[in-house]
Amino acid sequence: MISNSNVPVLSTLVAIFVLVAYTLIYVVPFYLSATTRPSPTLSRDASSVIRARIRSVTVSCVVCSFTSFLVLVAVGEDAQLSRFWDAVHYLGYIPVGFAETFNCLLLTAILFIGPLFEAGIVEGRWRDWIRLRDSDILSSWPGWRNLVAVRLLYIPPPLNPYSNSSFPIQGPVTEEILFRSASVPLLLLSGASTTTIVFLTPIIFGLAHVHHFYEFRISHPHTPIIQAVLRSLLQFTYTTLFGGYATFLFLRTGSLLSVILVHTFCNWIGFPRFWGKVSAGETVLGPDYGEGGNGNDKFIQGQSEFMDLVWTASYYSLLVAGAVCWWKSLWSWTESESALIAF
Repeated sequence: MISNSNVPVLSTLVAIFVLVAYTLIYVVPFYLSATTRPSPTLSRDASSVIRARIRSVTVSCVVCSFTSFLVLVAVGEDAQLSRFWDAVHYLGYIPVGFAETFNCLLLTAILFIGPLFEAGIVEGRWRDWIRLRDSDILSSWPGWRNLVAVRLLYIPPPLNPYSNSSFPIQGPVTEEILFRSASVPLLLLSGASTTTIVFLTPIIFGLAHVHHFYEFRISHPHTPIIQAVLRSLLQFTYTTLFGGYATFLFLRTGSLLSVILVHTFCNWIGFPRFWGKVSAGETVLGPDYGEGGNGNDKFIQGQSEFMDLVWTASYYSLLVAGAVCWWKSLWSWTESESALIAF
């Protein structure tokens, strides 16, 4: 077990310094090689760039995770073998936490019940979900990139001033290994409060996304600087909010698998709609054949508008109900004997 002494093994300041160092280890290698460095002439979707970035973040995760593992083993109070298993537990690997993962995914799905309704029922994508046709994660290099290195998240306007662009955020696997598994235990060693761990950690690692401002300026040199800054602030806000939630789940469950899959789910479903009409799409009217044709088209159009009202009312009702149910279930559904800390 981690030392129960009243004197922290690390100071909070030292732990934060290490976390910042981990962030630099994760980001800086992108700029050390021409194969990963942003360039106006080199697409981020090129297979060579994707492979190089996956290699880079994989090495970064191994180095940082092994460093944290050595620290955890060194400060353990029990026998050597027990220290090993305790360290692996605090990193979130053992126990795997299948029940905790199911609960966390279901809890998060309830929070996103509105967007699930819109995508699955209104847009009719539930058939693709059943047939596993809605994802290209493992069938292309961009899919692997989204899972391991960087994931593109679509945020609709007006929050996103670029309606045809997406925000790059760190991939579920590497971000959770580095920013949760390798980092949270160090803050626990420092004796930092739960509030500090949950809210400070995401802010620190939100800095890992600042370099996307530079990448965006290279790829969009004519975009006004204010708009580019706003875009980066939106990225930082979203990643900080999600990071706090993921850190909370990791502390409560002690399961790395649960936060990886929750992260994957949130990236897949995207940013929830908080405004506007929910519609199944444009209604394509048929040709006019005299008064009868016109009347039929008007009837179809009226029926479509009525359904849009039904979809919209249902969506926002589910959005509110999902948030309420999520809040009421948050503590009970994340309770686990494998928790890293009791709170």
